[in-house]
Amino acid sequence: MVAHVTGDSRLPTLIPCVQCRQEFTVYVSPKNMRDWLAGSGYIQDLMPYLSPAERELLISGTCGTCFDLMFGLDIDDNVE
Repeated sequence: MVAHVTGDSRLPTLIPCVQCRQEFTVYVSPKNMRDWLAGSGYIQDLMPYLSPAERELLISGTCGTCFDLMFGLDIDDNVE
């Protein structure tokens, strides 16, 4: 299924984690991706529909699980 974002369809983008080598599919608007790569804005502003883990995968190539293993939990995270 392809979702519509302000007239621009999100397309599947396959991204391997540089740590564990697992591949993840992230659905991103090509226009948003071009704008981000061109430095037209912050990724969280251009792609608010992505989770923080998906955005990190695009930024650093590190999946959420590997990121947490490397850096641990943020003290602001709700841990119950």
